[in-house]
Amino acid sequence: MLLDKPTETLRTLPGDDVRAILWRFAHRYDLQMLVQSARGVARGPVARLVADGARNSHDWNEHKAGLLKAYDEAGLTGAFMDPAQGGFIEGPKNLALALIVFELSWVDAGAATGCMAGDLALAPIHGRGTPEQRDFYLRMACPPKPGEERQVWRGAFALTEPLPYVGVETGVLSGKVRVAEWKDGKEPLLQVDKRGRFITNMGFANFVTAAVDTADPRLKGSCMVILHDSDPGVWDRGTPTKKLVHQLSSTCDPSLSLKVPASRIIGGYKIKDGVIVPNFSHNEIIEAVFRRTRVTVGLMTAAKLLSAVEPVIRYQRGRFRGGDASTPGSPRYDFGLQMKEDALHRLVDVWATGEAAASLGFAAARLFDEVDPLELKKDEIFAARGIERGRAQFRAMTALEKDALEYLRLSRLPESARGEKYNTLHADLLVQFAILDAQANVLCPSCKLWNTGHGATVMREAVSLMGGYGITEDCPGFLGHKWTDAQLEATYEGPEAVQRRQLSVTMTNQLFLAQFQQWIGELREIAGQRPGGGACTLATAMQMWLWTLKHLQEATDANGKDLYSSNRQGVAFPLADALCWLLAARQFILDALELERKGPENPTVAEGLDGTLQFYSDLCHVQSARAAGEVGRICAELVFGYNRHPAWDNAACAACYTADDLDALEGLVPGIASIARAHADVAEPGQNHPAKAGPCVCFEGLETFTKMRMRMDGCLTGARLAKDRAAEALTKVMIPEALDYPL
Repeated sequence: MLLDKPTETLRTLPGDDVRAILWRFAHRYDLQMLVQSARGVARGPVARLVADGARNSHDWNEHKAGLLKAYDEAGLTGAFMDPAQGGFIEGPKNLALALIVFELSWVDAGAATGCMAGDLALAPIHGRGTPEQRDFYLRMACPPKPGEERQVWRGAFALTEPLPYVGVETGVLSGKVRVAEWKDGKEPLLQVDKRGRFITNMGFANFVTAAVDTADPRLKGSCMVILHDSDPGVWDRGTPTKKLVHQLSSTCDPSLSLKVPASRIIGGYKIKDGVIVPNFSHNEIIEAVFRRTRVTVGLMTAAKLLSAVEPVIRYQRGRFRGGDASTPGSPRYDFGLQMKEDALHRLVDVWATGEAAASLGFAAARLFDEVDPLELKKDEIFAARGIERGRAQFRAMTALEKDALEYLRLSRLPESARGEKYNTLHADLLVQFAILDAQANVLCPSCKLWNTGHGATVMREAVSLMGGYGITEDCPGFLGHKWTDAQLEATYEGPEAVQRRQLSVTMTNQLFLAQFQQWIGELREIAGQRPGGGACTLATAMQMWLWTLKHLQEATDANGKDLYSSNRQGVAFPLADALCWLLAARQFILDALELERKGPENPTVAEGLDGTLQFYSDLCHVQSARAAGEVGRICAELVFGYNRHPAWDNAACAACYTADDLDALEGLVPGIASIARAHADVAEPGQNHPAKAGPCVCFEGLETFTKMRMRMDGCLTGARLAKDRAAEALTKVMIPEALDYPL
C-alpha cells in the first residue's frame, strides 16, 4: 500500500466499487441498488431543476413538487420504513439514509434535505412513539403499493420557534399545549398552539410533529405532539422562508392552533393524580433523533467536496485552450493550470478533506447501525429490571463503566491471556452497548462539527479554484450553489457551538478515552507495518491531544482558576475542534486499509489497485499532517497561553548576562559567548536586558509536552513528498469526457 517510489499512480477517479469497499457496503446488494436509484434522481430530475433555474424561487411549485414523486418511485421515501410498514430494508437504516443523502447532495443538498425531512418528521415517532403510532404513521408515509389507492402522507418536524426565539436553546419553547376538554371517562382533548421558523416540508405537509411546553397545571412538562392538517383549528402553512440556499426544499414559517386528542402525544402518556404526564419530554425525543440525523447533515458537505474534484480538474486542464499560445499537444494545452504546483496542491487539500469527511460520516452511520439494536435491548433489560429513564438509567450506565473498562483492558491482551472474564463481558449486551455508545456520543457531534464547519471553508477553496467561473450560475458541478448551501448545513440541527458543547462533555468520558488510547496503539502498529501513510504522525498528535486534555483538567490559569470546566469554552471548544481533526484522519486511514484488504477480491478494483492505494496513502499522509499541525497549534496555545509571560523585574534583570561578562569569560571557557546568546538572556552593551518582552519562558513541568511537540514536528517528515506525489497523480488521472449532469 505504501511505497516510497510508486511505480503506478491513480488511473481513474474512484468508482462505485472502490467507494463500496471504503464505506463497507460492498456486501450489501440492497444498498448498492439504493445508491444507483438515488443517483438516478440526483443527476436526472434534480440536476435538470437546478440547471433550469429552479433555485431562483423561494416558492414551492409544481416543478419542485415533481421531486416528491421521483423520490417515491426510486424507493428513497420508503427506505426509512421496515418491510412490515411498506419499506424494503430490514434492520437499522443509518447507513442506507447516509448513502441517499450523499448521492443527492453530490448534485444539490436542498433536494437531499427535502427528501430526508420527511424521515426527520417520522423520527420522533419511530424512535419514541407507541407501537400504534409507529405502525400507523410509517405505513401512511410509505408510498402505496401497486393496486393500493391512497395518498402518501408527508410530514414536517416543527422544533424551531419563531423570531425572536429562533436563536435560543431547543429547551426553550414558546409553543404551548393545554387541556381543552376532559370529560369523565373520555380521552382528553388538547389545544396546541405552535408557531414555527424554518420548517422544512411545511409547504405540503399533511402532519407535523411539534415540540411544545405545558401551559396548564393539568399537563406536566414538555412533549411532542402529532398534528394533522384536518384537525379543527388553524393550519396556516405560513409564508415561504426567503432562503439564499437549499431552494429545492420547501421551507415556511407556519402558525398552528389545533385541537387534538391526547393520544397524539408521541410515546403516549400516563395520568397521575389527575395530571397528564407524557412518557417522554421533547428533549428526550430530540436527543434520540439528532444524535443520528446530524451524521447525514455532515455527509451533505462531504459529498460537495468530493463532487468538486472532477469539475476542477476539467477546468484546470482546459483553462488555456483556445488561445494562440496554446496549441494541441503542448504542455499548456494538455495541462493548463496543472502545470502550476499551487493549483494542484490546493486541489489535493480539497480532495483529502472530502475523503476524510466522508470516512468520518459513514463510520458514524455504521456505528449507529450497531448501536440501534443494542439500545433496544438495553431498554428492554432496564424495563425488566424496573429501571426508569432519566437519573436511574444514568446511574445504571455509570455502574457499567467498570466492567466496560475491564473488557477494553482484556481485549488488548493476547487471546490466550484473556480468560473467562473476557468472554463473559463480551457476551454482556449492556457492556457492549456502553462501549459503542461512548464512541457514538463523540463521533456524531464530531462529524457534524468538522464536516460542515471546516468543510464549508474548504468548499470555498474549491470554488476559488474555478476562478470567476466558480461563482456563476452555470458553473460545472454547481459549485457556487454548493458553497453557499454549506453555510446553512453548518447551522442545521445545532450550529458549531452546540456540537462543541456536547463534545466538551462526551470526549472526557473514561470509556471513550480508554478506546482513544487503544486507537493510538493501533495506529503505531499500522505505522510499523506500513510506514509513510501518516499513521505515525497521527498517533503522536493523538497522544499530544490526550496529554493536553489531562493537563488542562488539572491545571489552573495565571489567576488560579480551573482551566477545563463547563464555563471555560475558550479551553474546551478548541480542544473539541482538535479532536475532530484526529478522528477524521484516523477513519480515513482505516478506510484506506480496508481498500488494501478487500480491493484484490474485486476484479474491477484489482486492476490498477497499486496506483489507487498509493494515491490514497498519500492523501492519508497529507490529511494526517494537516491534522497534526492543527492539533499542535491548538494544544500549544492552550498549554502555554493561560500562563502569564515573565516580565523584566529586578530579579529577572539581575539574572541576565552582559555581553562584556561573556567576552571576559570567553578566554576561560571557549565558546561560552555563543552558547549563552543561544540559550540565555544576554544584555548587549548599553542595555539593562535584551530587547524583548521579558525573560525566556521556563518550561518547568512542561518538558513532556515540549518533547512531544518536537517529536510530532519530526513526524511530519515526508508529508510534503506525499503531497507532491498526489499532485502529480492529478495531472495523469483520466476523467470522463463530460460531467454526467446537468443534462
